[in-house]
Amino acid sequence: MRAYRMNGTNAPLTLHEDVAPTPGPGDVLVDLKAATLNYRDLIVREGRYPGDQKHDLVPLSDGAGIVTQVGDGVSRDRIGERVVLGFMPGWLDGSFSARKQATALGGGFVDGVLAEQIVLPAAAAVTFPEAWSFEEAAAYPCAGVTAWNCLFGGRGLRPGDSVLVQGTGGVSTFALQFARAAGARVIVTSSSDEKLAWARKLGAEATINYRTTPNWGEIAAGMAGGEGVDFVVEVGGSGTLNQALQAARHGGEIALVGVLTGVAGEINTGAILMKAIDLRGVYVGSVTDLQAAMATGVKPLIDEIFAFEAAQAAFDRLRSGQHRGKVAITMSA
Repeated sequence: MRAYRMNGTNAPLTLHEDVAPTPGPGDVLVDLKAATLNYRDLIVREGRYPGDQKHDLVPLSDGAGIVTQVGDGVSRDRIGERVVLGFMPGWLDGSFSARKQATALGGGFVDGVLAEQIVLPAAAAVTFPEAWSFEEAAAYPCAGVTAWNCLFGGRGLRPGDSVLVQGTGGVSTFALQFARAAGARVIVTSSSDEKLAWARKLGAEATINYRTTPNWGEIAAGMAGGEGVDFVVEVGGSGTLNQALQAARHGGEIALVGVLTGVAGEINTGAILMKAIDLRGVYVGSVTDLQAAMATGVKPLIDEIFAFEAAQAAFDRLRSGQHRGKVAITMSA
């Protein structure tokens, strides 16, 4: 099979001829048909992802394909299934742990999905709706599950709640879609008026350009009736968290999922305390969460699809920040 491997950090991807993997007991072999990219993939390639990683890693975590072989103990009825892969194949259900985190695809020492085939535990390969393409299914494992977890993994979003979403990337777009499907009101921030117009077409009730409105946290709180928003999907990190704290209502919930603006900075911990805000770190979710997220029926939005041979161009598209929704790679027809 062919697989892209890194050559250390910040080096061009190289396409290799690898030995085709063989499924062991309890495993399935999946012929991959599509993959999608996340911000995580950029920082893995740049060597900025926390922890050690192997030099020749196969990148990307989010893939979908067809089961073509099964190992001992797996029903042959699974051959031919169209499946999407869990972000962490070792996290099927239950609480998070370091051991489960260590199974995340495309990071650390675990090869990812920018390849033509992959072997993983059968329970971590789950079917997806027939109406979805492989690219759409591959959008779910990281971004879709993360967004679902942000809104439903804590106290749980309810109809009529207000949600503040930052940007129009993969997680943020999913969060907008999930929130609207659940009957919530959504406020979206972006530095692009064009992207904000696009968000309104997707159902955003209000939008804020954070470049022209630097006090967007205060403005968002006012848009939510003055008391603040119920939920914030915080993808920025240290550079935006203080504004998110201002936007959240007393007793509100902030799901911290990204570090686009950095991992360190001065944070208004007094606001967390005095407003009794539930600040919750979200690191994707389990295979069970993946199934629950897909059960909403929300169809992913794909920004652009690149050929397998043009994988570098897909990374460049994501790095440009011009994407709306998910950037995808197709392995084969």
